[in-house]
Amino acid sequence: MPSQSKRYRALREKVTEDPVPLEDAIRHLKTFGTTKFIQTVEVSTNLGIDPRQSDQNVRGSVALPHGIGKNVRVAVFAQGDNAEKATAAGADIVGGDDLAAKIKGGFLDFDVALATPDMMGVVGPLGRLLGPRGLMPSPRSGTVATDITSAVREFKAGKIEFRNDKGGNVAAPVGKLNFTDAQLIENITAFLKHLQTVKPAAAKGTYLRSVTISATMSPGIRVLA
Repeated sequence: MPSQSKRYRALREKVTEDPVPLEDAIRHLKTFGTTKFIQTVEVSTNLGIDPRQSDQNVRGSVALPHGIGKNVRVAVFAQGDNAEKATAAGADIVGGDDLAAKIKGGFLDFDVALATPDMMGVVGPLGRLLGPRGLMPSPRSGTVATDITSAVREFKAGKIEFRNDKGGNVAAPVGKLNFTDAQLIENITAFLKHLQTVKPAAAKGTYLRSVTISATMSPGIRVLA
């Protein structure tokens, strides 16, 4: 584990091990905003799933009420009228075979990749490059869309994707530390509620085992689930 800074260790000593109400956790987290940049707030959850079972994997996307406080770079695989619609909706880069060739050459300067269904033949071979980075378009995550205009606008506005890791954890950005308490509460609540709706039918027992909020350079604070 990397060595922790003196600042981080000092903050860590102020955090209780016991879960606290979300409102209290946010107020406490905001006292950690002592960096020269505005930190991103993230929610981390541990789910009662078996990630080794394909029918227990969790993946999806959700539009947060107040966005995530950053400019989301959106790449779109589309052609013809759909390419024009994606550009008009605010996509940062739009293409087909040319975009695929750029990605094969190492171009990954975007946060979200969207595609229309007819472009999946072009996108499919990029799975080994985009998949490990969580950028592979998928119907389950809402990144393969027939209504490309709405998809681009939603992701530019702060719609987020999420998926579990090998440990059954799901983490997602939910805003910035300079958001109001109410904005963070609403974003986090929206994310957790949506996470509940995608609980796999095969998952047994307690689904939402733990919830922790943290900022870019702060220790985590456990929240009452």
